[in-house]
Amino acid sequence: QVQLVESGGGLVQAGGSLRLSCAASRSIVPFNRMGWYRQAPGKQRELVATITSGSSTNYAASVKGRFTISRDNAKNMVYLQMNSLKPEDTAVYYCNAYWGADFWGQGTQVTVSS
Repeated sequence: QVQLVESGGGLVQAGGSLRLSCAASRSIVPFNRMGWYRQAPGKQRELVATITSGSSTNYAASVKGRFTISRDNAKNMVYLQMNSLKPEDTAVYYCNAYWGADFWGQGTQVTVSS
């Protein structure tokens, strides 16, 4: 079990940047994969980026080159640096941890205005 708490969302203009943080209630070292997903109104939740325990990363094609996922095992934190934001990035962003099962945070709203 793990509790995940996201922060860092907000309102930003197109072209701007935000850094999302995910604080875990326990060590994230054992988790095979940590990641960020997002869900826009009327759409299904989709993968944004993941990072494995070995720090291999994977990105959705729509964010590759603009977003960077990272993890700090010592602080039990996962981050998502989002640059060159677009209105289509507007969504609720969820932190995810996977270790035999998926664990989710409550989400943080990101709104990008044009």
